[in-house]
Amino acid sequence: AAALASAMTAFSMAMGVALVVAVLVIHGVIDQSFRRGAQGYDLIVGAKGSPLELVLSAVYHLGRVPGNISYEAYDELVNGQFAADIQFAIPICLGDSFKRCRVIGTTPDMFDRLEYMDGRTYAFAEGRNFQVEAFNEAVIGATAARKTGLKVGDSFTPVRGSVANRGEEQEPFEVVGILEPTGTPNDQAVFVNIEGFFRLYASPAEDADGTAEAAGTGDGKKKARRVVGEIPDEQKEVTAVLVVVNPNMIATRRVALPKLINKQLGIQAVAPSEQIARLLEGIVGNVQLILLILAVMIVVVAGIGIMVSIYNSMSDRRHEIAIIRALGARRATIMVVVLLESILLALGGG
Repeated sequence: AAALASAMTAFSMAMGVALVVAVLVIHGVIDQSFRRGAQGYDLIVGAKGSPLELVLSAVYHLGRVPGNISYEAYDELVNGQFAADIQFAIPICLGDSFKRCRVIGTTPDMFDRLEYMDGRTYAFAEGRNFQVEAFNEAVIGATAARKTGLKVGDSFTPVRGSVANRGEEQEPFEVVGILEPTGTPNDQAVFVNIEGFFRLYASPAEDADGTAEAAGTGDGKKKARRVVGEIPDEQKEVTAVLVVVNPNMIATRRVALPKLINKQLGIQAVAPSEQIARLLEGIVGNVQLILLILAVMIVVVAGIGIMVSIYNSMSDRRHEIAIIRALGARRATIMVVVLLESILLALGGG
């Protein structure tokens, strides 16, 4: 009976400690998962609207696709008055999907120059990065490769809209590389050459045989098949721009840069780290605090259980204690033995 009581007491302590550790670990994983996706760049530039919606769509590929900005605005940002403030910028275009994986149009710099999770660089488990001049090449994330079954050399056709069973299929893209797992939302995305993405939405143009192909826009209301030749800049739009600022920029200029972009270009510049911090504090932080309080209460109850168990066992041990005292043991010695037993139960459970 004493052994069973001790075992149950240790088990209750184990459950309490396990819950505390689980709360801390889960919160740490969630916090790291959210923050690592927004690392590697300093600003996200996009159309006016909700800053959080822009971050969720550009970083985590969640929610509805926000409004686009013109290619002229992107060019002015990169090559105009803010050129000295920007080390490099990577445009992204959202809108299509393939088997419930978001298809993203971007440039090779996405994987050649951009970093993630505290300075790590993208690597390829198979194949290579797509090339600037190869409009129909694509790279897929590790999770997307597993979900879609695509391999290097396979072709796929994006589907218009964010739902995989809706919309018109387009000209195929060829998979030339599969990324190694990164632990970021990019693992679940399919990346295509941005010029090939533009051709899906360009206006009608004559093909080599003189016939005009159907075309459409990024909202998916028209069909689009194939466009031959260079796409005029006025027909191009980008969903967002991932900006890495010049590391030599003075601190005051760095702080003021988002407001200057908002004011002078009429578009929105958002620091993703700030938006993620607010999201975590507003939602995850409160949940973590509640769970942590409950876990601490369970540990306290388990501690009280140990005390009650030891106290109840004393009545069954009066004969043994009397013998020990008769052999010359002091009260302090008996107390140390009892405390050691409770400590061993707590440590064993922990």
